[in-house]
Amino acid sequence: MEQKPKPIKRHPAIQHFSRDHHFGLLLCWKIREGFRRNIELERMKKYTDWFFEVYQKPHFEMEEKYMFPILPDDDKMKKRAIAEHRKLERLFNDNEDVNRALSLIEELLDQHIRFEERILFNEIQKIATEEELKKIEEIHEDPEDLTWEDEFWK
Repeated sequence: MEQKPKPIKRHPAIQHFSRDHHFGLLLCWKIREGFRRNIELERMKKYTDWFFEVYQKPHFEMEEKYMFPILPDDDKMKKRAIAEHRKLERLFNDNEDVNRALSLIEELLDQHIRFEERILFNEIQKIATEEELKKIEEIHEDPEDLTWEDEFWK
């Protein structure tokens, strides 16, 4: 019988960021549902554009400003996370090949979140000082109301 991995014990200061990741994973699911239901690309694109501006972009910015600086500048995991943020931002802003962009967002955002949760955040909480963790906890803002009237995924 296969054993489940142990749940990650997340420091309370970082728990808000981990909870935010839930919304990103939910976006991936919504995109998959949109494709499964043959929803018009324009409807899904409108939602992902809005989601990126009100949620994902500010989330990336907070991570890069407050969490990633805890790691050394030459840290490979830090560089990977920042590179993935840039790639995802380009995909969210791609208005030329929307089908491809949405497919890649669904795939890459899911992988990126799992990397941050399973690897990067563990390293950050391992080396962060209490002062750094306190600052992270203080700056976190909960996302706006993420309701959208065109619930194409239902």
